[in-house]
Amino acid sequence: MRLMGNILSRENMMTAYRRVVANKGAPGVDKMTIAQLQPYLAAHWPRIKEELLNDQYRPASVRGVEIPKPSGKGMRLLGIPTVLDRLIQQAIHQVLTPIFDPGFSNSSYGFRPKRSAHDAVRAAQTHVAAGKRIVVDLDLEKFFDRVNHDVLMARVARKVKDKQVPRLIRRYLQAGAEGLGGTPGPATCTMPIGRPSSTHSGWRPSWTSITASIAMHEPPYTEPYRRWCGRGASKGVPLPDSRHG
Repeated sequence: MRLMGNILSRENMMTAYRRVVANKGAPGVDKMTIAQLQPYLAAHWPRIKEELLNDQYRPASVRGVEIPKPSGKGMRLLGIPTVLDRLIQQAIHQVLTPIFDPGFSNSSYGFRPKRSAHDAVRAAQTHVAAGKRIVVDLDLEKFFDRVNHDVLMARVARKVKDKQVPRLIRRYLQAGAEGLGGTPGPATCTMPIGRPSSTHSGWRPSWTSITASIAMHEPPYTEPYRRWCGRGASKGVPLPDSRHG
């Protein structure tokens, strides 16, 4: 079975549906609520599935909202997908994760299966007990604004041979945003982002976490870390972080 068939299998879609419903969250640009998703799928899923299988599905734009950054310095833009697109994104994420996660750094703990901030803290404590005394806090400013889609999709294509899947992912990356005085339009170096357990979106960042991890586990994003470790610093412990720049 092609990978798209795995993504759209009943078992995978039902798991994705339960997770999207549990995450709750605000409507996207179409104003459809979580409560309206099930009856909508009952009436329209056969058509939507056919479009996905035939490479004809076009994601909706995300709804842009601004919230204050936790630091109090400026505002952060959140992209809220429609509940239907959250469902499809979650289904893709569930299939991509077993493909890509085994190749991620053993020192990476952010939004990964069976890993948490508590695991990262325990790893850091191990480094302290081993005599390490230097902590380096790195933040890639505006990371999601600067991810090159061509580079990211080339990395996805290395392991995903069903070409329909990378094409659908690219459509999501380029769906654009509505709101805040903007208009939807194509993008080449941005990613729609959510925030974990956000009262605004309720969209846990499964989608952006897997694509961000694919991008960040190779140059150029890994170079500052590698240069530092090459100078004798201890192994880093990337922490789960919902700020994303």
